[in-house]
Amino acid sequence: MKRILLLLTLTFLFSSCTLTNLIAKGTINQQIIILDQRALVYDNKNGISFSELSDITYDKKNKKLYMVGDKGYLYTFSANFDKKIENLSYQSVYKIKEKQGKTGHIDSEGLTHNPQGELIVSFERTARISQLHKKGKIESDYKMLKKLKKLKIYKDINSIFEGVAYHPKYGILMAVEFPIHQQKNTQQTIYSLQGKEWHFKAQKHTNSAVTALEVMDDGNILVLERAYSGLSNPFIITLKKVYLDDCHHKEGCRTKVLASFNSFEGWGINNFEGLAKVGKNRYLMISDNHNKAILPTILIYFEVKE
Repeated sequence: MKRILLLLTLTFLFSSCTLTNLIAKGTINQQIIILDQRALVYDNKNGISFSELSDITYDKKNKKLYMVGDKGYLYTFSANFDKKIENLSYQSVYKIKEKQGKTGHIDSEGLTHNPQGELIVSFERTARISQLHKKGKIESDYKMLKKLKKLKIYKDINSIFEGVAYHPKYGILMAVEFPIHQQKNTQQTIYSLQGKEWHFKAQKHTNSAVTALEVMDDGNILVLERAYSGLSNPFIITLKKVYLDDCHHKEGCRTKVLASFNSFEGWGINNFEGLAKVGKNRYLMISDNHNKAILPTILIYFEVKE
């Protein structure tokens, strides 16, 4: 991750990449259309900086957009989306606290919500999925699958539950950044807390990793992957559809790449880590600026065309 940060910083300082040319690059067969985008920069609120965003979720009923970051903060926005981002107003930020009120190091990575509007957060450094109050207090932990409890099965403690989503049929789904031990490096997995698993092939790029999940309108999964393997190689972001009901024992689930953004082809360097569904076939994607003021937090609003 430190090498990724170095690459992000160097690219920002020495390239002419702007928000404008993000629109023109990266789509494959017009499977996605970028509708709008914002560079998010805010002053500190309650002494807390707006940075290091990991994931987002949108409560359409209440028009609230929630975000979590690597340092364990929960950000709340009022938001509305139509043909463009109609409204985006930063309202509050809370430090995520344990049920007992403790505020130790909390590395929040994934965020979603259930039909009741309850927030669900996943973590790195610990194999944990929790219900989160809208003022940042962890209310309870969900029972974790036995096979995923031990930290030694993960590549490292910073590669645990990067993505989480709520599925109307399968409940809470989560994905690990890199395959757990004893699985092929090319085989990614979506896990359900109910015990079901779906395997699919990672992109062939070196160090391809899952950074976010979202449930699509047809019940399949939109996966965000990131690949970085050194300054001499491109930084690649991939949006991929995984078909949950079209899986085979050896090959895994059928997938389709919707878009691939390559830093060597004009896309620039943006470390996207979060996804949120905000309307029919419409989604947000947000980047992590690694707590560097010189790096912007980029919010992309796009539509999947199928």
